[in-house]
Amino acid sequence: MNYELRIMDWDNSKVKKLALCLCFVLYSLFSFSQVKTEVDTTKIRIGEQINYKIKVEVDSSALVVFPEGQTFMPLESVEALKIDTTKKDAKFLLSRIYKLTQFDSGSYTIPRQKVIIGDKPFFTDSLRVDVNTIKVDTTKQKLYDIKPIIEVEKTGGNWWKWLLGILAAIAFVAFLLYWFIWRKKPLTEEEEIALLAPYDRAKLALQKLDESQYLIRAEVKDYYSELTFIIRKYLDEKVYDRALESTTDELISRLQLLKDGNQIDLSKDTIKNLESILKRADLVKFAKSAPDTALAEMDKTTIDKEIDHVKESLPEPSEEEKLLDQQYREEQERKKKRRKIILTVAISLFLIIATLVGFGIKYGFNYVKDTIIGHESKELLEGNWVESAYGFPPVYIETPRVLKRVDSPIPEGAEEQMTMTTFMYGSMLDIFSIAVNTTTLNVPKQEAQTKETENPTFDLLKISEGSIQGFESKGATDITVKRDQFITPNAAEGLKTFGTLNIKVPNTDHVMKAEYALFMFSNENVLQQVILTWPQDDDYADDMVQRIIDSIELKPDELVEDQE
Repeated sequence: MNYELRIMDWDNSKVKKLALCLCFVLYSLFSFSQVKTEVDTTKIRIGEQINYKIKVEVDSSALVVFPEGQTFMPLESVEALKIDTTKKDAKFLLSRIYKLTQFDSGSYTIPRQKVIIGDKPFFTDSLRVDVNTIKVDTTKQKLYDIKPIIEVEKTGGNWWKWLLGILAAIAFVAFLLYWFIWRKKPLTEEEEIALLAPYDRAKLALQKLDESQYLIRAEVKDYYSELTFIIRKYLDEKVYDRALESTTDELISRLQLLKDGNQIDLSKDTIKNLESILKRADLVKFAKSAPDTALAEMDKTTIDKEIDHVKESLPEPSEEEKLLDQQYREEQERKKKRRKIILTVAISLFLIIATLVGFGIKYGFNYVKDTIIGHESKELLEGNWVESAYGFPPVYIETPRVLKRVDSPIPEGAEEQMTMTTFMYGSMLDIFSIAVNTTTLNVPKQEAQTKETENPTFDLLKISEGSIQGFESKGATDITVKRDQFITPNAAEGLKTFGTLNIKVPNTDHVMKAEYALFMFSNENVLQQVILTWPQDDDYADDMVQRIIDSIELKPDELVEDQE
């Protein structure tokens, strides 16, 4: 009985295991069946495209994430088309086509692609693709020499936009200055009256007094105050310059004195009429007298006539007086123009200083100064940068200027053992310089693979020491040396050597303090170097170098191996 139970237990456990295995296999098959791939061809010529299609069958509620970006390396993704959705029974069939290409011949493997369905990742199978060269029949196709390098004019950049902005700001400020300062503004009614001759101004004032409603409202005091002010103002401007502040007796005495001195030809009736009206006005203003309305209108008519008599009695101005009056007006115009110039200069200086201070507070005063005066490092930092690949295997790097290829001296007798390519901008004597160097030993691949990994072809530490000696041979002194591991964004490991040094400026006794950084990478028989030098205590150069360092990338190892 116990034996039978043990057999039954063993059978049950075996059945459970088989069931679990079967479920796992079915789940795997189901998972595999959810993601499929198709390609239109596995053999292309250089530059042709492959249509790589990923198909996913899912429920309507499932979220699917297709691959994005350059996940097909070493092949390059040229374009990813939009996702196509087709309903199939109760499910949806999603598909997406990726157009891939390669510009170097060889056999390449498209890596497995990750597709996320819901919260679970699924992977496609890897695929091998052959890229063939284009055969050329040299008996039919003519061959030509390589064309020489063509000098290309440097692009102007965006300086014209800044120029337009500055000109627009200057034009706006000039318009405001013209509108509020230099423009001949239309005169107000008060200004037009002020420009009239004293006689015309007095006549106009009497006309307005006649149109007023003082007498209708029985405001006799205000009426006489205005009337006496008109005649006193006219006398103040043409006869006696203290007529406004004099009492009635003082003014009449002065007029009588001027008459007796033959300075003004006033009749006795004119003086008597003026005295009578002025004294009556005093009574109205100070004794609260209330003359009849008709008498007030009569007094206004009398004042009107007496102004005419005063004008007739005034002597004609001499030529000398006219000249002095003309000179006075011209002097007034010069003073007015001088005030406008001073005001314009003051406002312009204020705006310039305020603009500089504002930009200085926002960006820093040194930045504003360097922008106006100019700074070589700043111009390089803010210029049009170039991202390119140099050498083979290529070193991808972004620089403020294109690096030019230069001849690299190879020791005698070593021309057959190695090849060297160097691309540079500037030199160490220019303080700021960039150099990319690739050295390749002509060692067969089979021989290189038999070497032990602990004895690499290149000893980066010794090469670093040799580079420091190269700095010394070029005149660098007081060199400090630090070393550290360096890893590029695409995970290539190398050695970083950095520090400071002093460089003597040619044809002078001046010594410049500078910094340097040397990055070295070794892969089998290939040595790749990036050398940077830049002035010390230069914030623009520091930012520029950091941007260059962050951009350093090497070609992926698998691509190098495939091409070999």
